[in-house]
Amino acid sequence: MRFIVWLIVLFVVAVVAAGLLGTNDGLVTVYFRHWRIELSLNLFLLLVAGTCLAIMATMRTVDSLVTLPRRARDWRALQRERAAQRALREALAEYFGARYGRAHKAAERALTLQEGTPALVDDADFRILSQLVATASLHRLQDHPRRQEAIERLTSLVASQPARSVSEGSRLMMVEWALDDREADRALELLAALPPGVARRTQALRLKLQAARLARQPLKALTTAHLLANHRAFSPEAARGLLRSLAVSVLDGARDAEQLRRLWGELEPSDRRDAAVVARAAQRAVALGSPEDARHWLSAAWDDLAKLPADERALVALALAEATAGIGPDWLQRVESAAGAWPQDTAINAAAALVYAERRLWGKARRPLEQASQAVTLEPRTRRRACVALATVLRESGDETRAAALDRQAASMA
Repeated sequence: MRFIVWLIVLFVVAVVAAGLLGTNDGLVTVYFRHWRIELSLNLFLLLVAGTCLAIMATMRTVDSLVTLPRRARDWRALQRERAAQRALREALAEYFGARYGRAHKAAERALTLQEGTPALVDDADFRILSQLVATASLHRLQDHPRRQEAIERLTSLVASQPARSVSEGSRLMMVEWALDDREADRALELLAALPPGVARRTQALRLKLQAARLARQPLKALTTAHLLANHRAFSPEAARGLLRSLAVSVLDGARDAEQLRRLWGELEPSDRRDAAVVARAAQRAVALGSPEDARHWLSAAWDDLAKLPADERALVALALAEATAGIGPDWLQRVESAAGAWPQDTAINAAAALVYAERRLWGKARRPLEQASQAVTLEPRTRRRACVALATVLRESGDETRAAALDRQAASMA
């Protein structure tokens, strides 16, 4: 196609030249001292054009010779730049291919080539990225002495260029390395030093969650998990399970009733509405000698039993079964209604029986206590409480033999 275009252009030039120069009868006379030269105008124009072309060709030749050293330097610099870029690409490929020794060597070679390449010597991104790959390779190789030196170099580079994306990525990578080394305090320190925009990213929040859990700071981990759940970093089921486990960990950290109340108040409203979390809070309150708090927290969950799935309903009932000490008459109607609504639910019936026994309603308590003491699906702790309560009921009726047998059965469950 190109040949056809040039052929057409040549024909056009030939036609134009023939039309303009074919009928040109002009002469050009050149006088030099006693010489006189006469030329046709066509020949003169051709000589002028040829002379201009020759001058231009000569000037370009001279320029090529004069600039040859500079062009040679530029060519060598270009070759070094290409070699440096090739070394960096090789380092990345080897790193992702799990060949960390080769990746480290390629990254070091890229850094060495950069020093002598004018086009790259001021390229901060190239330097930080190469140092990052070299450091990450040493981390994977578990070469701690050299890795620490590389981290110090990387830290100084990142500090000089804090606003670059590669610097932000390097900070996040250093947090991951600290977590791999189980250095939770170091990881939290690095996370605290992140710019606000970077700290709100999903990956930064994931790292913060890991660091908080590693540092045994469940409340901070719970707050971070809520942010991740809002960002939809987990599936709804995974988020629910994670938040529940973290909230339980927060409550388990309480050492007295006052601290438990404070931690309960610091939970998110959604956590305080979770039946499993409520049940665990009630159990902790009972263990710390505050059954009143347990019943207060269980009150809303008990009123919403119909909205709960069977497993969560059982958790709430078993928690109430442990919090019957000093229970008031206001709970009688509530547990009686629940027992009537779910007559086959052993946990609810056991809770109701223990409430009746605590209120000394022996007649109402006896049959459900007998069922609870024999229900193998109940937790041993609840069955033991049912056996003890039933033994008290039997002693009240004068059946000491069966009461002693129940005491022995309860002791075997301890």
